Amino acid sequence: MAIPNLTDAKILIVEEQALALSYMKQSLERLDFSNVQFAESAPIAKEMCQVEAFELIICSFDLSKKQDGYQLYEELKSKRLIRNVTGFIFISAETSGALVHSVLELQPDDFLVKPFTINDLKSRIERVLKRKRALKKILTFIDDGNDSKALKFIDAELDNKDHTYSALLLRLKGDALLRLKRLEEAKQFFKSALELQKFTWAKIGLVEALIANNEHVLAHRMLKTLLERSETRLIALDLLGRLEIQLNQFEQAQDFLTQATQMAPRNIERQKSLSRVAQINHDYERSYLAQKDIASYAKNSIHDSPDIYLNAVRAGIDFALSTDQTEQIARITRQTQQYLQELKHQFPHAENQAQIDVLNARLYYLKDENQKARRLMEQLEDEPHIRSIDAALDKAKAFHELGFQHKAQTLFSQIISHCERHKQHDDPVMMHYLQQQQAERKDITMGPRELNNHAVNQFNRGQIEVALEAFTQAFRIMPKNSGIALNLLQCLLDNSSKKGQTFNSNLAGRCVKTLHEAQLEPEQLARFELILVKMKEMGLSVN
Repeated sequence: MAIPNLTDAKILIVEEQALALSYMKQSLERLDFSNVQFAESAPIAKEMCQVEAFELIICSFDLSKKQDGYQLYEELKSKRLIRNVTGFIFISAETSGALVHSVLELQPDDFLVKPFTINDLKSRIERVLKRKRALKKILTFIDDGNDSKALKFIDAELDNKDHTYSALLLRLKGDALLRLKRLEEAKQFFKSALELQKFTWAKIGLVEALIANNEHVLAHRMLKTLLERSETRLIALDLLGRLEIQLNQFEQAQDFLTQATQMAPRNIERQKSLSRVAQINHDYERSYLAQKDIASYAKNSIHDSPDIYLNAVRAGIDFALSTDQTEQIARITRQTQQYLQELKHQFPHAENQAQIDVLNARLYYLKDENQKARRLMEQLEDEPHIRSIDAALDKAKAFHELGFQHKAQTLFSQIISHCERHKQHDDPVMMHYLQQQQAERKDITMGPRELNNHAVNQFNRGQIEVALEAFTQAFRIMPKNSGIALNLLQCLLDNSSKKGQTFNSNLAGRCVKTLHEAQLEPEQLARFELILVKMKEMGLSVN
């Protein structure tokens, strides 16, 4: 059963289930591996990786003490406790689509499904170790950030036409060209590789080169094709989301990112992008759902921090302020309180009381306790420097909602200047959102709840034109609010019946879209259907 020349490899097994661990020990003994160590949890595995360099790690996904296998692998890679020269094989009894897609995005060397035979284990270990040893010099250069030298050795190896790992060498070369931003060379290389064989990695690499080179039309066309194949659908959705962000097509970007997160929900950075894009689209529910996923998956991972819980509360408040459903507001309020409790439990010594005070002020505002909210905001000290963009943005929102318009606009300007000075204007989503928030809250002096109440009062008083303007503003910042959409559509219909008034079919169409997508109360549904009948009788159509 021995694997020639490989049995000296230093291997780490990470497994907490006693029976599975016993099976692994017996299997490796039968395969004559003599340099094997074992860790029964992620913390122990990390300690071992800090003092020893393993050639191969075989890790169970189903760890439960502090971290699971996904979080362990992510942290080992992030902290460079393992490198490209280290082989990594996941083993798991679970094979759900969400898990498999999430794991494959981390790009381990292999994925072995439990239960497996000793021959399965033998073939996987042999394949990974042989590959790592054959390419060790090149992988070491890549690990050291020396892509130029890695390219020279890759080209030298490719001169051997019968090289066992020719396809992998080609892929490594393409990745290196992209990292070096040699885009024209990368494009030609990927096209040449595709002439040899329709490599999936070459198609994806070519798309990445096209996007980086601002050749959006061709990239878009290729990605649409990649969407149709199950094995490339996830990466295509992710790249389409990023491409649409570059083009400021944020609704399309949200659609693609939402589909990608549904396939692989554990990608925290993509969830953050989705949350911010959804904020730009005023889809506060989707933003909140993304932040809830982040809080769930980030716990015990390298992403875990006080900001995870604070941002979940912030997104919850934004969502609660955009809905008029009492039960939903109460549920969100309870959830935000749970996140604040979890924050205190996870990070008892974190210095974030000022940020919590702002959140409590916004929660008071949500409960119509404006005096308490204003007192909390008035006792906060002005900070000379921006330490957290999210915290400063939340504070600016609170100022605006409570009527401190000048303070709000001053703080928005300060945040934008800070981002520009620290090169964060390279993040198009963040800068777009900041500028959008500043502009909207400058034009609309009321908070979202006051604006809606003002519009309803004007509508009930028969001031249709005033109500129409107020509802249009409210719908601009709360386009998913079915109550506002219904009132605005009614105003558009009533206003159009006046002599000389035109019907805004584009705005009406957006209202109808929101109402079709919403779960309306019976009274709202009856009212909506009556409006549609009247529109049909008047010969009005929507875009």
